[in-house]
Amino acid sequence: MNDASVQRHDEHIGVVTLHRPPNNYFDTVLIDAVGSAYEELDATAWCRAIVLAAEGKHFCAGLDFSANPNQDIAALYRAALRLFAAPLPVVAAVQGAAVGGGFGLALSADFRIATPDSRFSANFAQLGFHHGFALSVTLPAVVGRQAAEDLLLTGRRIGGEEAVAIGLCDRLSDADDLLAHALDYAAELATAAPLAVRSIRATLRRGLVEQAELAMEHEYAEQMRLGGTADFREGVRSVAERRKARFTGA
Repeated sequence: MNDASVQRHDEHIGVVTLHRPPNNYFDTVLIDAVGSAYEELDATAWCRAIVLAAEGKHFCAGLDFSANPNQDIAALYRAALRLFAAPLPVVAAVQGAAVGGGFGLALSADFRIATPDSRFSANFAQLGFHHGFALSVTLPAVVGRQAAEDLLLTGRRIGGEEAVAIGLCDRLSDADDLLAHALDYAAELATAAPLAVRSIRATLRRGLVEQAELAMEHEYAEQMRLGGTADFREGVRSVAERRKARFTGA
């Protein structure tokens, strides 16, 4: 099966599904596949809104540093720009965890539907690392600077109910109805005038691609700097060993 599939749900909704269960760890190949799926749907005459879903227990746990120590992050972020540039509105159905870069992937969508059991964490500081995937731009835009600073500096995890309360997510759903609720939200978008939706969305997101590109350039530089530190090595080890990290500031 492909890393990401494309299905036509009904007359005007396309569904893009990640197929790397249970955690849906990403790499450049997967992000490129999502970008290609968005572009494929945009090229059709029928699609007006997209639902981004994921197979398995978790929406996306980001990049698996232990399995991909040599991942070309710069190439990954170039692929991610395709998601920000896509002209159709996207509703993300977030089950389980959206962690690290997976949190950034969820925030690349216009809207997010969560369940009470959904978990969101920009856990980079807990790894001794710098955040990426343009979270410098997308997270403050959604929750405000203060809440964004709280989430990024602590790396704490929040559930679906808190995510809705702070504006990170737009609706809360029972786990069994998550995809159906995301499709219903997409249907609301798809029944509006399509030219107007595209135009309004383009106005609201004006400059976003450029901002995301600049943000990811800086984020990448900081990630490369911190990636050589003892704290980052300790952070990765602590996750693999399921223990609390012992950072030294070195």
